[in-house]
Amino acid sequence: MDTTGTSTTPHLRSLAEQDEVQLGGALSVLVRQKRDHVELDRLLHELGTARADEQDDVLRRLYRLVFSHAFAEEAVLWPVIRRILPDGEELTLQVEEEHQEVNELVTRIESTAAGSADRQPLLDRLVEVLREDVRDEEDELLPRLQRRLTDGQLRALGVAWETVRQVAPTRAHPVVSRRPPGNALAALPLTVIDRLRDRVDRRIQHSPAVSPRLVRTSQLLTRAGHVVEHAPVLRRGERRATSADRP
Repeated sequence: MDTTGTSTTPHLRSLAEQDEVQLGGALSVLVRQKRDHVELDRLLHELGTARADEQDDVLRRLYRLVFSHAFAEEAVLWPVIRRILPDGEELTLQVEEEHQEVNELVTRIESTAAGSADRQPLLDRLVEVLREDVRDEEDELLPRLQRRLTDGQLRALGVAWETVRQVAPTRAHPVVSRRPPGNALAALPLTVIDRLRDRVDRRIQHSPAVSPRLVRTSQLLTRAGHVVEHAPVLRRGERRATSADRP
């Protein structure tokens, strides 16, 4: 994350330049967003120094943070920005395109072996896109949201955002729409599948010996997630620019 945070629009102050009080208090959606961005920055640094056999553990923790965070943005924040900003459609679509690329990159990373020559360029691009996403949000989208809402409204939005984040999917789903109603319809089945898979994968990671039963369970959950996300109803509301089958 760029901690200097230079604003791209006159009179806007990056979230990185403001403290908790200026951002609306502890419950504010801006404080919650900034807190996740700080944790993301820490995980990206950890990923950059991890050995090949340590990368998957760091990536799992990064995925749990990134995908629940982005889902809450797409379900709660971006509809508000589209409603209150005249150029909200353009601004949110740019970030949704970044989110879509992250989903596609992670899907490719998960199909490559740790330490393989094909994986490092994907990891490098993932880090680059995630940092771009943070800059776009902290320097442009969120300061503009801040300018239009009261502290009380920011706190109410923060509670809604956090509620959704706590029950959001935690894995890459590039086929699902980045917008309602598709993403909202996807939330329940994919959240259940993803969080079960997270628990199983943690048990596999910490088990002294590989359990074939747990491995099969993880594989079955992965396939179930793929089946669910390809349901046509979950693509409703998507834009062509973020479609998984765009040219």
